[in-house]
Amino acid sequence: MRLPERGEFDMNTLKYKGFIGSVAFSEEDNVFFGKIEGIEGLVNFEGESVKDLTDAFHEAVNDYLAYCKEEGVEPRKSYSGSLNVRLTPDLHSRVAYLAKEAGVSINSFIRKAVEKQVAGML
Repeated sequence: MRLPERGEFDMNTLKYKGFIGSVAFSEEDNVFFGKIEGIEGLVNFEGESVKDLTDAFHEAVNDYLAYCKEEGVEPRKSYSGSLNVRLTPDLHSRVAYLAKEAGVSINSFIRKAVEKQVAGML
């Protein structure tokens, strides 16, 4: 699977300097808009064309990074490492069975599965 290059659209997201921007379209306003994901706070951007939106996203990321540097703020959102995952009862049962069979906890089983999936995507 080919991952998008920096600044490309990928299923309603933009990527630039390691940041992801959500992308949506307002038919009412005839404008693309989005926000920088994975940060503390809210940084929005918009544009009337794909080029305008991409340029606005790049400018928003650059401005955000400049702000963080000036204020001595970590630009990435910190995560606790705790995550609540919702599964169907059938999948939960299968995971519990496989974890028990492997001699690990359900949490360890899911963590290893996520690590494997993420490693395969990067």
